[in-house]
Amino acid sequence: MRNLPLARAIALIVPVLLLGGAYVSQYAGGLHPCEMCWWQRYPHMAAIPLALIAYATRAKPCMSALFTGLAGLAIGISGGIGLFHAGIEYGWWQGLTACSTSPAGGSGADILNQIMATPITRCDVAPWTLLGISLAGYNGLLSGAAALAILVLLLGQGNKA
Repeated sequence: MRNLPLARAIALIVPVLLLGGAYVSQYAGGLHPCEMCWWQRYPHMAAIPLALIAYATRAKPCMSALFTGLAGLAIGISGGIGLFHAGIEYGWWQGLTACSTSPAGGSGADILNQIMATPITRCDVAPWTLLGISLAGYNGLLSGAAALAILVLLLGQGNKA
């Protein structure tokens, strides 16, 4: 199973880097995530422990390949959400929600203050682009490519066993 180590590495490195980039853009860059930005993060959050389980079970290649594939599926789901979100930003189709960030929990006056201080972040406006591609677009492209690479690497395993 020559390709499994590379597939596992992609399944771990890609979500770590993309989530890291999302948090850096949020906390260092001041780009507050909209609701759909959060939706893209959740599958990456699931992919990381799945990839770690794939590493933990590497003595059992079939089990490791299963968890690598599940991590790849989660990465692909994030990519699909990213492409859908990018389409909303570019005006290709309409979004599903009102898309605003939600405040953290609290009580009484704290909640009102948090609501009033929470920046409204719309899903249909790209707060940042590079070469005309938004962060959601980059997530869609990078996650989609990573998921495809993992799939190709894992499907190539059958011939190498």
